[in-house]
Amino acid sequence: MKIFFLALFGLALTIIGNRAAAAEPPKVGDQAPDFTLPAATKDSLNSSGIKLSDIVGKDNIILAFYPADWSGGCTKEMCTMRDNFSDLSKLGATVYGISGDYVYSHREWAKALNLQFVLLSDHNHDVAKTYGSYNTESGFNFRTVYVIDKKGTIAYIDLAYKASSAESFQHVKDALAKLN
Repeated sequence: MKIFFLALFGLALTIIGNRAAAAEPPKVGDQAPDFTLPAATKDSLNSSGIKLSDIVGKDNIILAFYPADWSGGCTKEMCTMRDNFSDLSKLGATVYGISGDYVYSHREWAKALNLQFVLLSDHNHDVAKTYGSYNTESGFNFRTVYVIDKKGTIAYIDLAYKASSAESFQHVKDALAKLN
């Protein structure tokens, strides 16, 4: 009987999907969970980190969770953010990319892609887990995007952001436009 229940439990986890093991993601209208993560730009490293609550209030924030530096889809996603950086700035937004890669990889990748924004290192995936953006099966982040307003409230969520989709990116821009 015990084996039957264990098998049934395993089947239930498979049916529910990989997000089941992650924390229930915050919802639109919730206060964004705070965190501090090491950061890198193409020009610098900040091992003491950036704390979300310290940057809330300056601009709207885009948290763009992605699987890994140097991969094709992630390069496409970050290059879309880079190529639209001016438009995002005009909408009052600051971009923060988040993956499990170390800050040293982030800095080199940001240099190679000429990224104008900060990449955050969530090596233990604690923040990704909090935001329901961690894939327990692969060990990498899901590609998800959160927009946080100047009060620290989550204004928009895309838990299935598609890097190659102009529509996914447009939804982010639309969410930002509503905040202005």
